Amino acid sequence: MTITEESGRVHGYADLRRLMGFMTGDEKHGPAATSTLDVLWVLYDRVLRVRPERREDSERDRFLLSKGHGPMAYYAVLAAKGFLPVEWLPRFGAYDSPLGHHPDRMLVPGAEIGSGSLGHGLPIAVGTALGLRAQGLHGPRVWTLIGDAELDEGSNHEAIAYAGPTGLENLHTVVVDNSSASHARPGGIAARFEAAGWSAATVDGRDHEALYAAFTAPHPGRPHVVVARVEPKNS
Repeated sequence: MTITEESGRVHGYADLRRLMGFMTGDEKHGPAATSTLDVLWVLYDRVLRVRPERREDSERDRFLLSKGHGPMAYYAVLAAKGFLPVEWLPRFGAYDSPLGHHPDRMLVPGAEIGSGSLGHGLPIAVGTALGLRAQGLHGPRVWTLIGDAELDEGSNHEAIAYAGPTGLENLHTVVVDNSSASHARPGGIAARFEAAGWSAATVDGRDHEALYAAFTAPHPGRPHVVVARVEPKNS
């Protein structure tokens, strides 16, 4: 199907890999992109309370992509949901394209943050959740997607340690675990969060129903993390 034929269509999950196929030039980060595909789809299709026409609504949910390298799946999902034109996809990575090799919040409709060095998304999400609380906005939820290798960064552990005792109930984190981390976590990734007072679940990162159930599980008074296990990066 050509890019012209894609325009104006209603896209579903089955279209995502075709949409990703329009984006070339960053193949080394292909596994980073595909590892997030199912998580992103379930979030945007069934969980996040945000739509293209509500991108500036103060009551919208906030989604922060920290695992920003290899953003092809993110762009494909945003295109499928109408946040950005499908026609932008083939220009991915071009010097005059809004779709860079890391998302830029000033250029990509729907992007809440720009990503770069790993380890910043969760701390920013904590600050966002605190900011919403300070404004008396208790409806919007904050979601951030990080990779397991980001847990090698100390900034994330500071954020984890702070968010639990602070009771940031509107904070949600998804850790896509493709066995990239350099340092093992005693008891597993979820145990690290639970030790800091978080609610935690570990699920198959390709199982849409399991992801949805974990994303929507109640966690009163606590932040929530979902560890989404996918195939190892080098498999």
